[in-house]
Amino acid sequence: MFDTDRPEIRSAIERALAEDIGSGDITSSLTVPEDLQASGVFLAKEEMILAGVEILPFVYQVCGGANVELLRRSGESLKPGDILAAVQGRARTLLECERTALNFLQRLSGVATLARRYVNAVAGTKAKILDTRKTTPGLRELEKRAAAAGGATNHRRGLYDAVLIKNNHITAAGGVKQALQNAGRFAGPIEIEVRTRAELDEALAAGAKHLLLDNLSPEGAADWIRQIAGRAQVELSGGITLETVRAYAEAGPDFISSGAITHSATAVDISFRLELKPSYGA
Repeated sequence: MFDTDRPEIRSAIERALAEDIGSGDITSSLTVPEDLQASGVFLAKEEMILAGVEILPFVYQVCGGANVELLRRSGESLKPGDILAAVQGRARTLLECERTALNFLQRLSGVATLARRYVNAVAGTKAKILDTRKTTPGLRELEKRAAAAGGATNHRRGLYDAVLIKNNHITAAGGVKQALQNAGRFAGPIEIEVRTRAELDEALAAGAKHLLLDNLSPEGAADWIRQIAGRAQVELSGGITLETVRAYAEAGPDFISSGAITHSATAVDISFRLELKPSYGA
């Protein structure tokens, strides 16, 4: 799920380690014998959906290598006290990598955990939860994979892989019909945002097959979806929270997108425990 052969993932990890270690871990080099061997385990401190554990071997590889055993996988539910990975190697290496490893695990698992809450909230409806492009700059691939680990469906990766015509595009193109005609040259997915009933009618008349309805109430969304009557797929977005997502799902959309999954996820609590003896599984 987290493929460290992908250059954007490798680059993010390498940049994070360089940012933290810089010219060297002064504290460890002064206080820890150079050849001292140690082991350690990563522990869940709260209930969570795990994400990103598969990047750990590459984190340590960048810093000279260590023996890493992954005991759980991304997408699994963890409870407090669960061990998710064990590592053994030079104590200095384990200490150098500790914070970067934890930062990734805590952040990505926080995204996966929030995504799963949204997915669970709409269970039993036809609505699928989508993530968005509201990600941490430079970490999009990792955060989208974390959202998927939590059960969300990935929306477009960027501006290059799908067409999403929003209000400013419509204004610049000269209207809904013209925007759709211009976009028709694209062979992939085409979605258009409609803000008024007139725009809705125009979009459907122009053959739109995927509509984005933004900032409606659940009642308003249900009314618009009844008017659409299956002629196009419908995505709802705009201010939809964990508390309100169920009401929106019951309005009958095909998709609900939530930027909160990535821009407002809270990091979960994971700790690293270092020992001077073989650790669990290592």
